[in-house]
Amino acid sequence: MSTDHIRVPLVTPGTRPELAETEARILAERGRISLLYQVLLNSPAIAAGWEAMLTAVRNRTGVPADLREMIILRVAVLNEAAFEFDAHVPHALKAGFPQAKIDALRHAEPGELFSKEEKLLLELTDCMTRDVKVPEAVMARINTGRDPQAVVELVATVAAYNMVSRFLVALYIAH
Repeated sequence: MSTDHIRVPLVTPGTRPELAETEARILAERGRISLLYQVLLNSPAIAAGWEAMLTAVRNRTGVPADLREMIILRVAVLNEAAFEFDAHVPHALKAGFPQAKIDALRHAEPGELFSKEEKLLLELTDCMTRDVKVPEAVMARINTGRDPQAVVELVATVAAYNMVSRFLVALYIAH
């Protein structure tokens, strides 16, 4: 993994005592301090807030893991965030999201492999990622049969991973 082009220095875990608590939380939730977090640790407040927000989105919502990972992978494709895509393929597979669907997410129109529900969530993801604005008709379909918590959690998942991918791309955090 080359780090030659990253636009800010990496913070080596364990080298700054004031980061010990944040690093411990990252390790507890993630099992390691990835390249992304080594960049984030340049700002202790951002690293701590990022960890809290992304842990909530990934581990504390009602969004099923397979759908969450589908959304994350689609955002990564649309934003050309290879690091994010590669990091989440194992999570998607573990959640039961098949390799054929993972591969299909790379296409402009993912296709017939996807269920009606998956297609709707991909439409939401594409609208939020490409255009930011979500048409009323799409939001009406998202709201149908879902309580407000579920809607907020879906939208937050798309939004959070747009933040992640844009951060990765802007700072050249890649393979």
